[in-house]
Amino acid sequence: MKVLVTGGSGFVGTTLCARLLEAGHEVSVLTRSQKGAERLPQGVAPLLGDPTAQGPWQDQAAAHDAFVNLAGASIFNRWSMEYKALIRSSRILTTRNLVQAMGRRPEGSAPAVLVSASAVGYYGPRGDEELSEDDQPGSDFLASVCMDWEGEALQARDLGARVVCARFGIVLGTGGGALGQMLPLFRLGLGGPLGSGQQWFSWIHQQDLVGALIFCLEKDMSGPANCCAPAPVTNRELAASLGRVLHRPAFLPAPGFAIKLAMGEMGSMVLTGQRVLPQALLRAGFSFQFPELEGALRDLLG
Repeated sequence: MKVLVTGGSGFVGTTLCARLLEAGHEVSVLTRSQKGAERLPQGVAPLLGDPTAQGPWQDQAAAHDAFVNLAGASIFNRWSMEYKALIRSSRILTTRNLVQAMGRRPEGSAPAVLVSASAVGYYGPRGDEELSEDDQPGSDFLASVCMDWEGEALQARDLGARVVCARFGIVLGTGGGALGQMLPLFRLGLGGPLGSGQQWFSWIHQQDLVGALIFCLEKDMSGPANCCAPAPVTNRELAASLGRVLHRPAFLPAPGFAIKLAMGEMGSMVLTGQRVLPQALLRAGFSFQFPELEGALRDLLG
């Protein structure tokens, strides 16, 4: 397939592009600048354009068979009103413009496929409830962003495309992401649970996430797909596993009020969570390389 990736130079996108090339696909990445194009791996074709704005890039994008939409501003930041607007617009506008580009594909082309990122934040804070793709969305800020984000992606169905909304759990990988933020304190022996530690942490190894995205591209899947490991853990269990793997103590709790004071509204997200299961992927036959947290951490941290 000829695959276009938005967000292809990011934490997940770089690994995805490499795996797609290994699998024999042609890969293009939508990038805003020539400097960004120069950083792309060998074999990846740059497509210059701003995904949040309409432009000539949409005509070039229309030459592709498949689309993986990963673009969006990081949620790991203090949420001012301006930053919340950026979280929303970076996802909504990119997805809307990408779907418009898909509508420019030549008449008579084979149906396209769109795998568009979303997040398990779709479900909102739900305590100990086990959640599958059939469960209803939450009502908080992230849930509303995810609903609108997925709504834009699903417009591609009107073009005859097959659409998968990949609801990411917390991605554990090297070179960034949540694990990169946790490691400094844990390596100093200063890590521990956040707040009560009872909130659920739905996670996925970076390699399993990339494998799941390619699986969704290549298999006859559609609709929502929870991209998280089949064994979610509590935040307390996460801290304990990370301490064991690093051979460091991990019992110093971070008080909830301090997290909210330091992080604002985003701190509330850290102190709640979702217990999400990847039922759609498992039903379709996807096999996780790293179904258990400690094995995933040992792989990532040596």
